[in-house]
Amino acid sequence: MKIDIIIDKLTPCLIEISTDNVLQTVFSIATEDELSGLKEKGWLFDWTDEVLHKTNIYKLMTKGDTEIQGLISAEVVRGAVYVHLAESAPHNLPPDKKYAGVGGHLFAIAMKLSLANGFGGYIFMDAKNQKLVEHYIETLGARRVSTRYHEHRLEVSEENAQKIIEKYTLEGDLDVR
Repeated sequence: MKIDIIIDKLTPCLIEISTDNVLQTVFSIATEDELSGLKEKGWLFDWTDEVLHKTNIYKLMTKGDTEIQGLISAEVVRGAVYVHLAESAPHNLPPDKKYAGVGGHLFAIAMKLSLANGFGGYIFMDAKNQKLVEHYIETLGARRVSTRYHEHRLEVSEENAQKIIEKYTLEGDLDVR
């Protein structure tokens, strides 16, 4: 799986585009019931795919609301957290985008998972294409990793992860499966 989420803003909270209201965020592990049927509701990926079963899938929500604003699949591996997939909810995509800041929040969750596991926030991922590589370098401070596994592998250092984590006020439970 390859990451192709756009990070529109690194914001401490989600911003409702129509009103500029700032909303606090929370996250937790998504249940199988919550993930089933998302593709039929306009989500791009099948979040029940067998490949994701060994990963932790976190849902991002606004505080006091159960509607999922985005999902991220992250796996704790030796010395790091690997981000398998991240996706904004269909209602957070152009042209009728409801909230700004979802993409950055999702990566902050993965970085918090890394930090909680003693990896300093370090994460790595595989971007879908060169354009996204450049986007993640610019927005997350990511850098390329030379590997034979994937031509667009990126990492976010502990130092850059710390800067991003500090921006976010999101609350959540980092339980892992």
